[in-house]
Amino acid sequence: MTDIAKEYAAALFLLACEEKKQREYLTALETVSAAFEAEEQYLSLLSSPAIPQTERLSMIEEAFSETVPEQVLSFMQLMCERGRIELLPDAISEYSALLAASERISEATVTSAAALTGDEKKRLVSALEAKNKGRVKATYKVDPSLIGGIIVEMDGSVMDGSLRHRLHDVKEVIYS
Repeated sequence: MTDIAKEYAAALFLLACEEKKQREYLTALETVSAAFEAEEQYLSLLSSPAIPQTERLSMIEEAFSETVPEQVLSFMQLMCERGRIELLPDAISEYSALLAASERISEATVTSAAALTGDEKKRLVSALEAKNKGRVKATYKVDPSLIGGIIVEMDGSVMDGSLRHRLHDVKEVIYS
């Protein structure tokens, strides 16, 4: 992610904070992101110097004026005017991270040997929230090579409670 995308995201986030619309703007940005994912060429089209800038700005207006707040629309148009629209996905990602940090929401990736039940997921998230003293948003993966247990990656640290890791530790003790 570029520093420029981070600066754009920070500016929009500060505006959202002033207006107390942080979540509303994130929802709008997620709508924009989904639209760009559905039409992969749209971002290239908006950054093409072959199309006059006024046309590109009109395209943004037509596509999003009914679905996103005026400030988010202006944000996108500003990025287009400045030739930075290709950085929009990174800016959206950074905006989301800024909101999560402001709300003390940590993102955790939980990898387990088998799929966790709904109850197991709830208990795990509750334990992580107690440990983290904040909210936790978890995504789940299954990796049968773990044999058993789980690995949790959160806030730059890894908690490895997998059987594979424990067996590796035992092997280290035996062969050292």
